[in-house]
Order: sequence, then structure tokens, then C-alpha cells
Amino acid sequence: MNKTYHVALASFGMSGRVFHGPLLKVHPGFRVVKVLERKKNNSRDLLPEATIVRRYDEILQDPAVDLVVVNTPDRLHHEMARAALLAGKHVVVEKPFTLTTTEADDLIALAKEKGLLLTVYQNRRWDSDFLTVRKILEEGWLGRVVEVRSTFDRYRREVRPYSWKDQDEVSTGSLYNLGSHLIDQALVLFGMPEALFADLRVVRDNTRVTDYFDVRLFYPGMRVVLKHSYLAMIPGPRFLVHGDEGAYVKYGIDPQEERLTTGILPDVPGFGTEDKEAWGTLRSDGELSYDGKYQSVPGNYKAFYENLYHALNGEEEPAVKPEESREVIRLIERALESNGKRKVLDIS
Repeated sequence: MNKTYHVALASFGMSGRVFHGPLLKVHPGFRVVKVLERKKNNSRDLLPEATIVRRYDEILQDPAVDLVVVNTPDRLHHEMARAALLAGKHVVVEKPFTLTTTEADDLIALAKEKGLLLTVYQNRRWDSDFLTVRKILEEGWLGRVVEVRSTFDRYRREVRPYSWKDQDEVSTGSLYNLGSHLIDQALVLFGMPEALFADLRVVRDNTRVTDYFDVRLFYPGMRVVLKHSYLAMIPGPRFLVHGDEGAYVKYGIDPQEERLTTGILPDVPGFGTEDKEAWGTLRSDGELSYDGKYQSVPGNYKAFYENLYHALNGEEEPAVKPEESREVIRLIERALESNGKRKVLDIS
């Protein structure tokens, strides 16, 4: 591993502190050299060797910066990623990729024109629960799948005045935030659906930001239900998968985010491994027979930047292609339209 890529973080909020900063810190092929913080110096503890800058131009105009991580509020993704590509930098965009498919198409075309790598941080492709569902489906334990329920509930009754995600003027709501993860996972497993229906709501007091969604994806012989609520004191199963030969149910959220939040770095042995008590239950009575706890596949957020390093070296394809994340945004746009029209919409 001879080449070291110099990285700049376009912000150091929760995304920079919990996800990108720790993952880049432990990867020997990357070195964070600049962090944009408008007023604070919060990155100094985690990334003491990085220079804190107050203006985005200080990143764009630095020829030593190879890669820019655009981990800013959603509405700024297109503008800041575009500026980085024009400055000749490779770009990682935090999810959601953009707010519209038009913006996504613009960035994809520009990256191709400049010969630069563009990818999207869809880290929940490496969640333990998702990797386990993918393994169970690949192994054929459930037979023909007829229904998948993917739920990411939280209980956060208060509206946070300090968070842009709860502000009516700037937030894009939970469909763009958590929904972009769940839609991406569905597309990885099953591809593009034939149609969808979406019910979007505001369930908390004192906000107009969408904080509940129920999106139904229609596949031949199968339905995928994607749900989220900020008022779920008792959350339902994270995954519930039914097939004609079995079922799998999994409660609880992948532990990696919580561990990163508490300051545990992702190079600690067993970092992505779930406790046995958190394993899901698999029951199958087909050609393959099983009834009991099914060991969770360890989560592995480090895989995103490991793949990115090899992609920058021309050794692998990017694990998350921008065209894939563009399709996530297309389904979000259709979901918004479906909710407005209160009808099922074809995906064409």
C-alpha cells in the first residue's frame, strides 16, 4: 500500500465525527489533511494532524487534496460536489446523493468528463443485519421470497432546534435521510421495482418536517415494505422476511454507529460483531431445515474506504456506483409524487 491519498472533509458534524473521520483515520492509504469547520475546532482531538480551514475554497484551491468528502446538509451536496469535481478532486458524497435526479445526472456526467471518481457513502450496505439477510437469501433458506419488511424506527419526540435535520427551512425529512438507506438496500437485493406507493407523514408536534414514511415497492410476486417513524417507543423488527419455505426476523440496529459514537475506532478486534443475544431467528422447513438463532454476519463499515482505495488505484470498481444512488433519488422523487397523488405509480 504505497500510495497515500490526501483527504479533506467538507464538514465535521455527526457524519465527520462518527463515520468518515474514524474510518479514514484507521486506513493507512488515506490521510485527512484538511477539515472545514466554520467556527469550531472539534476535529482536533480525532484528527490532530489535519489543518482546520474556515472556507471551502481553502480545500478546493489546495493541489495536495486528492479527495473531498462532501458530508454537508443535503441541500448543499450538488453544489459542493460539483465545485470539488471542477477543482479536479475525487468526491465522496454523503447520502442522500442529491435532491433530484437532474442534479445527480449533472454530477455523474461531470465526473466522467473530468475522469474523476465519484461515489456515495451508502454505509448501511455493510450493516450486520443487511449482510445477514443477503447471506440468507443467497443460501436459499427461505425459498421464494414473498414479503420483506425493512423498518428503521427511532423514538425522538423532541424537535432539536440545533439540528438542521429538524428545521423546516432546510431539512429534506426522513425519507431522504433514512429512506435513502432502506431504498438502496432494497435495490441491492432486488433491483428496480415495477411500481411503488408512499405514505409520508409528520407525526411529531412543533415541526413540519417529514418524520414518518411507509414506502411499498411492488415486485413480481413480492412486496418490499420500507418504514420509519420518529415516534416508535417500542420498535418493530429491523427485518422481517417471509418466503414459501421459511422466515427470518431480526430485532435491533447494527452496533457499529453506537460504537463509533462512543469513540471506539473501527480497527478494534470484533468491532462489527453482534452479541449472540442480538442474532435474528431463522426458521426453514424446505430442502434446507433450520429453526433457531442464526449467527449475524459481522458489520464492516471499513469496507467502504477499503474498496474506495483500490478503486482510486484502478484495481477495483467502486462498490457504490453513482448511477445506483441516482436510482435511489429517482425512487424518492416517485415516492413524493405518490404521496401527493395518493396512488400507486409505475416505475418506468
